[in-house]
Amino acid sequence: MRICVFCGSKAGHRPIHATAARSVGRLLAERGMGLVYGGGHVGLMGILADAVLDAGGQVIGVIPRSMVEEELAHQRLTELHVVGSMHERKALMASKSHGFMALPGGYGTVEELFEIITWRQLRLHDKPIGILNVAGFFDPLMAWLDHAIAEGFLARKHRNLVHVSDEPEALFAWMIDSIGQTS
Repeated sequence: MRICVFCGSKAGHRPIHATAARSVGRLLAERGMGLVYGGGHVGLMGILADAVLDAGGQVIGVIPRSMVEEELAHQRLTELHVVGSMHERKALMASKSHGFMALPGGYGTVEELFEIITWRQLRLHDKPIGILNVAGFFDPLMAWLDHAIAEGFLARKHRNLVHVSDEPEALFAWMIDSIGQTS
């Protein structure tokens, strides 16, 4: 079983974000679950991958060639797939994963998260999607989703395609249970 995690290529200003990434990495390895992620060695991405590897887990990275040329690829991964584009990256990450999780990040994190949610909404997959709401990081995003519902742009059933938790253990329990239901 593998979980694809979307997260920042920066670590953020608050140490709690790095702590959360390490916790998620450790939990993945402890539960015998592999990590699929964007293949970088920087920011939360690198912290997460290192935590999985340091705990004896398996890590699959998928990175566009242009980022390898910028020396952003992690060098210690179990597998590193170099692809031609971001579109190829996201498709391969999705195909190798049984579920998806988002940690704090910027544009790329949110773009990847929303694409995978949209694919779920369109029934292109039925894999669980979770958000680890570290220190309320995603509260404004969740408020926007609720606003989109109130304004008639989003159905409640589609808002419910995403499970949000501020506790890594609780999010993992939900994901494992959800993956078991879709298998």
